[in-house]
Amino acid sequence: MNTDPRTEDLLRELAPQVLGVLSRRFGDFATAEDAVQEALLAAATQWPTEGLPANPRGWLIQVGYRRMIELVRGEQARRRREDLVARRDPDDRQYAPAPDDELTAERDDTLVLLFLCCHPALAPTSAVALTLRAVGGLSTAEIARAFLVPEATMAQRISRAKQRIRTSKLPFRMPEPAERADRLTAVRQVLYLIFTEGHTSTSGPHLRRIDLAAEAIRLTRALHTLLPDDSESAGLLALMLLTEARGPARTGPSGELASLADQDRSRWDATAIAEGIALVTRALPRGPVGPYQVQAAIAALHDEAPSTERTDWPQILALYQVLERLAGSPVVALNRAVATAMVHGPAAGLAALDALAHDPQLTGHHRLAAARAHLYEMAGDQARAVADYRAAAARTSSRPEQLYLTMRAARLAAEPGDGPPAAVEVEVEP
Repeated sequence: MNTDPRTEDLLRELAPQVLGVLSRRFGDFATAEDAVQEALLAAATQWPTEGLPANPRGWLIQVGYRRMIELVRGEQARRRREDLVARRDPDDRQYAPAPDDELTAERDDTLVLLFLCCHPALAPTSAVALTLRAVGGLSTAEIARAFLVPEATMAQRISRAKQRIRTSKLPFRMPEPAERADRLTAVRQVLYLIFTEGHTSTSGPHLRRIDLAAEAIRLTRALHTLLPDDSESAGLLALMLLTEARGPARTGPSGELASLADQDRSRWDATAIAEGIALVTRALPRGPVGPYQVQAAIAALHDEAPSTERTDWPQILALYQVLERLAGSPVVALNRAVATAMVHGPAAGLAALDALAHDPQLTGHHRLAAARAHLYEMAGDQARAVADYRAAAARTSSRPEQLYLTMRAARLAAEPGDGPPAAVEVEVEP
């Protein structure tokens, strides 16, 4: 079925709003989600031929409401429990949709849905899938394709997540203030996981999943709109914009990876860069400063630099040191080691990498071998660089990264010392 892209965008925008209305009124997230999906399918089928209704949101609420009634009645018939019938009588006026007034921030349940889908009781993979389905409006098939798993596998993952929410009896409301900060941290993490998979796919033939990265940016923009004073949510949006702005130049004509030093910076998205810089500039003074704001500041320095050589590496190194104090991790330490090499020379960077050699989270990871290969190349040790490039290529599941690393090794092996060393493209994970 071919749906007009504008209709698809509208349905994707309205889906969480309609789901929020039904979930709040019926108190059953899983059943409401099924009803909304059927309402969206009906809209995708009918609107192209019958025309867009005057009130698309109200139309979806009405169709979803009727389908919700059918599902509740079916459940009543199957279970035959009088107490359930009394509690969930679909004819009760409390469930009748109110007139669909113009949406206001107070009526938008998107943030409640995000908190519900990103509950700490759910595994990160399940939270990502459920968020994309319920809040992002993606179909199960689209999510399965994004993560390169069979549709049946993804359907089971989403079903288990909804069942976990059902059995936990979580109310459809914002969490209490005492737990809100921790839950907001989980929301940001899930959105960033979606973005990183879109920006650099962990496996498969393509380096990027543009649609997935765009969806993460859209959802994060909605989060920032709902929480405009939350500086870390602003920092996360800035980080995504500043990172994805380099996307068009990260691959060549055949999809091959281009290192940061080799990218045509004229192809970077100047509008996204300007927006990202403005966001992080406003967020940093408000405080408290968090890891997403620091990462956004690092990305801004990369985006503002006219070339790799003229990048403010001392400032980047200082920011990585701040990031390590705020949210230290082996990946952050790896990127700090690369920045160290750019400021103090490859020997200093290699010494910092040696300290990470036995970290269990990096042992066997292709990024450690790739970083070491780049620094050996900077140091003029082609033999060791070739060995590490080949080791990194063997450890990654991404075909563009495999091709890039293999070609880098072959070029060095065939013509030692030919051409300037490529700079590592810094990819930070919180």
